Amino acid sequence: MKVNAEDQNVVIEEMLDVEDVDDLKNNITDTQPRFALLSWTIKHKDGRTSYPMAFIFFTPRDCKPQLQMMYAGTYKRLIEECQLTKVFQIRDIDELDDEWIETNLAK
Repeated sequence: MKVNAEDQNVVIEEMLDVEDVDDLKNNITDTQPRFALLSWTIKHKDGRTSYPMAFIFFTPRDCKPQLQMMYAGTYKRLIEECQLTKVFQIRDIDELDDEWIETNLAK
């Protein structure tokens, strides 16, 4: 999801059906902030399978300050609308890997 700069509304930029973390990383720009609502399949050691949902705010360190401010202003309202408890902010897209998914979404 992205914020439309003209009217400040959040729009769905694209819906993805990704198979792995690399698919997700390849579809997220590393130069502009983005919001992602992510559902992932987690296979637990006890044999259970869960499908946790998480809200991820990608905010690259090198993007323009006005973009960071625009997205930050929308961030809290969007989290409230989604009513999710798993909320994360990632500054560097390379932080997102299989270990990050397992550590943060399997809790």
